[in-house]
Amino acid sequence: MRTTLACVLWCALTALAAEEAKPPEGAVVLFGGKDISKWNNAKVTPDGYLEVGAITKDKFGDCQIHVEFNIQPDPTGKKTAGNSGIYIQNRYEIQIMNTADGPPQKGGCGAIYQFKAPDTNQAKPPGEWQTYDITFRAPRWDAEKKTENARITVVHNGVKVQDNVEVPRKTGAGKPEGPEPGPLLLQNHGNKVFYRNVWLLPLKDAAAAPKAETQ
Repeated sequence: MRTTLACVLWCALTALAAEEAKPPEGAVVLFGGKDISKWNNAKVTPDGYLEVGAITKDKFGDCQIHVEFNIQPDPTGKKTAGNSGIYIQNRYEIQIMNTADGPPQKGGCGAIYQFKAPDTNQAKPPGEWQTYDITFRAPRWDAEKKTENARITVVHNGVKVQDNVEVPRKTGAGKPEGPEPGPLLLQNHGNKVFYRNVWLLPLKDAAAAPKAETQ
């Protein structure tokens, strides 16, 4: 009984936190419900949600990213793929997919696309709001020579599922790696996924954590 009650309270608090997440001082609010001036190819639903396909006008290096997303149920009742993704620098994809049931997978929600599955599957069913909190450390370069790989940490719905993972190359359909910063892309894969409360906090020379995972 206590375990069940604790689970219910934790789920309620997590949902509340997602709804009330506030950007920290110094963060760039990319989308708060109306203003799309920081995006190209942006479309907003009548309810004030950002649709897939938008890409930021600005480019970023080391940063923390907060995104809330909602995979829309298929109106016919069929299972929807819910396929989208957060492309960091338009190079490295954190997958969005309807994988609420089943084991973690490299193509599933919370994955570094086709590179590393999430440590645990924290995906929710379509129709429920979810959160990604991503810490990105860009590769280091000496002119055109890469000296350190990118590193990515992902917290999915309040649970860390990628812990300072070293990513040696671009993923999926990402653009080639390079020393220049890149934009944030909300991938359009032909499925309805809505976004809200998107912000990004630039980091100054983010240090890598002592522990890392490689593939």
